[in-house]
Parts: sequence; structure tokens; C-alpha cells
Amino acid sequence: MLQPAPGHLLIASPLLEDPNFARSVVLIGDHGPDGTFGIVLNRPLGIDTDDDLPEWTRWLAEPATLFGGGPVAPETILGVASGAEAEGAIDGEIALVNLSEPPPADLRQVRLFAGHAGWGAGQLAGELAAEAWFVVHRAPGDVHTSEPELLWRNVLRRQRGDLQLLSFYPRDLSLN
Repeated sequence: MLQPAPGHLLIASPLLEDPNFARSVVLIGDHGPDGTFGIVLNRPLGIDTDDDLPEWTRWLAEPATLFGGGPVAPETILGVASGAEAEGAIDGEIALVNLSEPPPADLRQVRLFAGHAGWGAGQLAGELAAEAWFVVHRAPGDVHTSEPELLWRNVLRRQRGDLQLLSFYPRDLSLN
């Protein structure tokens, strides 16, 4: 089993019913003995950010809307960028960027998130042992996908074995 690390994805089990995380795909931003920080990638909120962060608008990945990054600190806006050499590097391809500063010259695209997800020391390990989450490698395009509503299914479909089969799991078993 793949171990959590920055840049990997957490895929919610179809049985995870917490409304904050049901069918979510979470980018792991940091993971260590003190806990895990992540950002939910597939919750577009349909909120325009042009007025609040106009200097970032031209780099917004489609759909160009604010996303719900998780239930922790939802009043805080985070930017996850590709192509930016930033202090907040998650891995060699993506980084958290400081939205109070001008966009870096090497920025290719950015997605804006309200809030984030967090797990205390040992909490994620317990949820992984209970199979509430699956850890998988991130593919290029996952963070800034133009089809966030399909991300959960698409990430599962490219996995091997039983994980791939979960992509067909119905939202409501009573309709099966």
C-alpha cells in the first residue's frame, strides 16, 4: 500500500459518508508525525473571485471558480499553482502560492480553495486502516482538472484491481 506523502492523493472510499469528504479527492500538501494537511480538489463552489483577487484571474484553471478545500478555516483562501517556483512547494510540479503577493512570473495556472482538510497525529493512519481512504499517485492534470465533478471516478478508473472497480460504485445502493 502506498504511504501518504506530499503530492499524493487521498481518495474517499465510496462508503465514507461524512458530507465534507464523501467522494472527495484530497491533495496531500504535508504529512508527518504531527498530522496531515490536505486540500479537497473536487468541490467547485461556483463563486466568482474576480473582485477579490483580480491579479490572479487570468491564471485561474477552468472552471474559474472558488473551490471548497475542506472544512478547516473555510474563511481562508489558498492558491495551488503549477509552474510556480514557490516557497510552498508540495512537490516538483505544484505549490501553494502567497495570494497577497503578485503572481510569480513562471506561473502556468492556479486554483483557489476556501479552507483545507486536516488530520491530527495518527488520525489519518486510523482512517486508512479502516479503509475510509485510499492513497494513490497524482497524475498531471488532477489538481487543475477542467472536470472536477468527474475527478473521483477518473482517478479510481486509472487504478489497478479492486480500486478500479470502485469507480462504478453507485451513489445510492438502493437504486442498484
